[in-house]
Amino acid sequence: MRVLTLSLVAVAVCAVSAGAQQQAVPPVQPIKAIKIVLVGDSTVQAGSGWGGAFCAHHLTSFAACVNLGRGGRSSSSYIAEGSWDLALAEMSTPGFLATYVLIQFGHNDQPGKPMPADSATEFPANMRQYVQEVRETGARAVLITSLTRRTFKDGKLNDTLEPWASATKKAAAEEKVPVLDLNADSAAAVQKMGPTEANKFAMTAPPQAVIDAALQGNTITVPANPPTTFDYTHLGERGSVFFGRMVADEVARTIPDLRPYIKP
Repeated sequence: MRVLTLSLVAVAVCAVSAGAQQQAVPPVQPIKAIKIVLVGDSTVQAGSGWGGAFCAHHLTSFAACVNLGRGGRSSSSYIAEGSWDLALAEMSTPGFLATYVLIQFGHNDQPGKPMPADSATEFPANMRQYVQEVRETGARAVLITSLTRRTFKDGKLNDTLEPWASATKKAAAEEKVPVLDLNADSAAAVQKMGPTEANKFAMTAPPQAVIDAALQGNTITVPANPPTTFDYTHLGERGSVFFGRMVADEVARTIPDLRPYIKP
């Protein structure tokens, strides 16, 4: 009888101890995350732009990143085809502390593209429309100037996208939203490295004729034979990581509220 009583006491003590341990476990805290939505052309989209590495490598786990960059789209065609409607839907998803929308266009707004937008009139109007419609959803717009093309003449970078970059900055100033000057940053970096190094950022290795021209400080029309996916605009993994880091650094400098979500 004495043994049984002691056993019951031991069981009771264990039960109290287990209950105390359960009570000591802190409750699960709900995640406090933000969302970042990327909007733009092929120099933003995953697989050919900086957005892939930006989302995958340069943000903490408390930042959800949705890349809605679409190849071949201008600031006009992105709206006309319905891609912008998809982006607006992403901005309306509940549960996030805040949603930021990073917007970059320009490459397919240049003359000769299927649906261009003049840098002096239509393009800045489109960028203002993007900002205004982002604001209507409760999200926060951030404009980004166009990533430079990596084309050279006699060792000097030919930055043909500067007019669209200036128009982007003008629209940002008018709408009082942050602007990341990726065009200036990327142009300075590419000029410093020169054409040979810059060619290493492409999706595939350059043909021999391109290599030879780069040694003279020039870029040329890429030969069609043999077929190649090399060009002076789109990015392979190395380029995506490099310029994705550049965008992340610009975000951290320009938008203090986002600094905790950027990996150092």
